[in-house]
Amino acid sequence: MSALYGTYARSALAFERGEGVRLFAQDGRPYLDFHSGIAVNSLGYGDKHVIGALQAAAEKVWHTSNVFTIPEQEKLGQRLVDATFADSVFFTNSGAEAVECAIKTARHYQFAKGQPEKVEIIAFTGSFHGRTLGTIAAGGNPSYLEGFGPALPGFKHLAPGDLAAVEALITPQTCGILIEPVQGEGGVTAMSTEFLRGLRALCDQHDMVLIFDEVQCGYGRTGKFFAYEWTGIVPDVMAVAKGIGGGFPLGACLAKGEVAKSMVPGTHGSTYGGNPLACAVGNAVLDRILSPGFIDHVEKMGQRLAWHLQQLQQRFPTLVVEQRGKGLIAGIKITPPVRDFVARLRDNHQLLAVAAGDNVLRLLPPLVVTEADIEEAVGKIADAFAAHEKDAAASATA
Repeated sequence: MSALYGTYARSALAFERGEGVRLFAQDGRPYLDFHSGIAVNSLGYGDKHVIGALQAAAEKVWHTSNVFTIPEQEKLGQRLVDATFADSVFFTNSGAEAVECAIKTARHYQFAKGQPEKVEIIAFTGSFHGRTLGTIAAGGNPSYLEGFGPALPGFKHLAPGDLAAVEALITPQTCGILIEPVQGEGGVTAMSTEFLRGLRALCDQHDMVLIFDEVQCGYGRTGKFFAYEWTGIVPDVMAVAKGIGGGFPLGACLAKGEVAKSMVPGTHGSTYGGNPLACAVGNAVLDRILSPGFIDHVEKMGQRLAWHLQQLQQRFPTLVVEQRGKGLIAGIKITPPVRDFVARLRDNHQLLAVAAGDNVLRLLPPLVVTEADIEEAVGKIADAFAAHEKDAAASATA
């Protein structure tokens, strides 16, 4: 019997090593990884540059706390500022912490402007922002809120896509809007450019803060460094994590101008966030992500994955209902129960994928994936669909 909390419905499968886009189980069996630790392992496995950076950093100071200047953190922060809309960065250990910082930043900005009543955040159904008490309240998913007492106040929720409905929720107490440009957990739903631009306009009109949660869809995954780049607008605050550390726990909250400046000494903090070891790895990952041609490759592979999934839908029209996502955060809504289908792919076809809401099969390969890898993965999904059809036919005639 395990000594661990029973909070995960774990597979018994355990991995020993990885190489590129493949993981190898303890018995040596290879698995094609379109899971990436839920969009974390952005460079796959065994990247020599990142391993070298980690090994070199391990021989130096791992942790000092943010009471002192951390050169690796200063370097990574400046690089993120130079590559994005932001003027300042706060480093965290996780995506939930990055979203918590984003919410606190938005509220404190309004407080600093002499508007302490502006604390409410408009958020959207189908979103996932983390597992802290604050972020489950922001997400609003009843299944995640159940059993933890009353949800923290200050959040209003509605379905995404309707600007008029969003505007109707705005009151003098509204602080800002929080949204994932591409929802991951909720069903791999990509927001339209028009909707995101409309949210920007509402925030400008009503003196609100626009917060993007790009924990899952950022860091190159959509074929841009960040998904907001597709829209022609920028947020005021953005939460980042997952791919930023390539598997090492790291997150960040990015903010611009006066919004960031409102966070003065004493308003927020983290013991581990942005420590030397984490930021040495983060800088090495960023070296690869921002290297010439890397994100262009991701965009191309996203297009190829979308094309192959379209062909799959044409081949299995009764099993594939809808194609979703953007770039290498892709999904297909299917008719077989998605969690059972994920298990079938894993156990019978050695393909790792992720279940998402609305019965969506989520595909999150490492960003170094090739078209040959994509063809292999889609072939495995096709084989699993064919096996499902055969099983269904046998059950019908039994």
